[in-house]
Order: sequence, then structure tokens, then C-alpha cells
Amino acid sequence: MTLAVPEVLAEPLLYRVRDAMRVLSMSRTVIYDQIRMGRLRTVKQGRTRLVPASAINEYVALLEREAGDQQ
Repeated sequence: MTLAVPEVLAEPLLYRVRDAMRVLSMSRTVIYDQIRMGRLRTVKQGRTRLVPASAINEYVALLEREAGDQQ
């Protein structure tokens, strides 16, 4: 019997807030403001708030749409 070795993910699926800050180039205050306003989706695992990679992509798409609306 051969066991399959799982592939290593190039990108994480969940980011801690401090990592999302780095990825989005935003301050902690701005990240939490966006979370509070419902513009950046998060999940909780125990006491840890995590930002799904899909939520980061959705947030960037939202920013791009808003930038397009202003032109």
C-alpha cells in the first residue's frame, strides 16, 4: 500500500490579521475597520480571528470596482 503525500500549498487558505495586514499593505486599524463595516470577511477558530484568502480576493475586487466607479 502506498500513501499519497499531500501537496504543499503555495498560498495559505487562512491568514492571521497581522498577515492580512502585510498582504493588503494596510494598518491594523484599517483592517479592523473594514471587518467591522462588513467589507472584509473573517472567520474565528477559537479566539483567533482569521481572514480567508477568498475574502482577501473579494475585498481587492471590491476596491477595484469602487475605483472603477469613481472614474
